[in-house]
Amino acid sequence: MGHTVETFTPPHTPTPIGPYNHIAKVGPFLSIGGTAGVNPATGQLAGDSAYAQAAQILDSFAVMLASVGSDLAHVLHVNVFLKDMRDFEEMNRAYVEKMGSHLPARTVIGVNELPKPGIRLTMNLTAVTRE
Repeated sequence: MGHTVETFTPPHTPTPIGPYNHIAKVGPFLSIGGTAGVNPATGQLAGDSAYAQAAQILDSFAVMLASVGSDLAHVLHVNVFLKDMRDFEEMNRAYVEKMGSHLPARTVIGVNELPKPGIRLTMNLTAVTRE
């Protein structure tokens, strides 16, 4: 029996800057690709700080997850890519505010460059649907 991979970018999320969709779904399993702190209403960064950008990423994740019958409480793993490890605490501050008591597995990696000017970090995740 084969598995069908569905890919899509839901409305009210940032426009992908390359040839990809935000979400890939196979059965109850979800993967959301690298997401920057871009406000989808304006197309601009949510702010200059790691805190503002991390908060926006997690807000975008919540919208994306809702579009496929999931939410932040059903996240299995998050990867965080920081351009400057000095932003770790501010990213964590936004992360705890948005994730609440659900603290899934997470990896934080320092990176040299990210593909959009002004971004301080990006995140991706894996999750499952609520059903």
